[in-house]
Amino acid sequence: MTARAMSAARPSAHGGPVRLPRRILMSVDAVGGVWRYAMDLAEALCEPGIETVFVGFGPAPSEAQRREASHVGLLEWLAAPLDWMADDESALEAVSAGLGELSLRHSVDLVHLNMPSQAAGFASQVPVVTVSHSCVVTWFGAVRDGRLPEMWLWQKRRNRLGFDRADVVLAPSRSHAAALERCYGPIDNLAVVYNASRNHALTIPKANFVFAAGRWWDEGKNGAVLDRAAAEIRWPVLMAGACDGPNGQHLAIEQADHRGELSHERAMALMSRAAIVVSPSIYEPFGLAPLEAAGAGAALALADIDTYRELWDGAAQFFDPGDAKALASAVNDLAQDARLRAELGREARSRARSFTLEAQRERMLEAYGQAMLRSIRLTAAE
Repeated sequence: MTARAMSAARPSAHGGPVRLPRRILMSVDAVGGVWRYAMDLAEALCEPGIETVFVGFGPAPSEAQRREASHVGLLEWLAAPLDWMADDESALEAVSAGLGELSLRHSVDLVHLNMPSQAAGFASQVPVVTVSHSCVVTWFGAVRDGRLPEMWLWQKRRNRLGFDRADVVLAPSRSHAAALERCYGPIDNLAVVYNASRNHALTIPKANFVFAAGRWWDEGKNGAVLDRAAAEIRWPVLMAGACDGPNGQHLAIEQADHRGELSHERAMALMSRAAIVVSPSIYEPFGLAPLEAAGAGAALALADIDTYRELWDGAAQFFDPGDAKALASAVNDLAQDARLRAELGREARSRARSFTLEAQRERMLEAYGQAMLRSIRLTAAE
């Protein structure tokens, strides 16, 4: 029996067989954290015999990204923007047709879309799972008090169409699921599958510096407050990540030591050495950087937002993300207390073991099975 055939069914929680996809089409982009999420998840899905065809949108991937994808699955790229980079809805007209054509060409059993808007207008009867990693509407809810510009109202409508088309809708945290329903109203078949990160088998000796990583041009990452706080933090503060966004956004980092945009490997090397890792984000549906830092045994200093409380309460130092002095004070408390750093580092590392790729894969397989079952029922009812 081939690996593909082995993935056709598995026992359900009720003892009966659940059909699983043998080959999936998964959307990706090369700009943010979705790339890392997709590569790690697709690799984990190889174990139960599920093949992945990636379909990319937005700015083209680097050669290193192309090589990485080729080690895990096949990579296709469509000439269509990401929804948050589109000037208007007409720029996304080719998305549904392109997804439909690729799903037929590669004979996929399920489509996994990492932007709900990509499911809008998808006419194929292939089951659809869509994941809301973030969205413009919930971003404005957190960062701009919900004042979505009129010129972007189409994004809310398109996401709603995507939720309605999907057989299963996933969020990476309960807090983000709640934010989605605050912004969009009730969403059928909404479930939570936490993100994951590769485990660090060993921790390495820590150095006395503070590390933070993010797309700093994004106001939701709150880099300006961290940069102001850096002037009052006892230890050097290293910030890694882009300061110039694709739509002209810019953050000037003046107080911290800005290391620029680093590869994932180089960022992880710095993060693994840092005694303290900070995330000042005011909008974070999950937050991969704190999870990776926790796996490396760093002491976490995190913005006091719902997501981080849900995931890290009791395993991190929290601060008011709108107050640079509060941020500096929280970090300085950790810098001058080696015992507290060690305790929080242990707690964070222990908590990180809950967010394994294996656990994520099992929950994702449940979602895939539910989507395929629901799709079969809906087709039979027509």
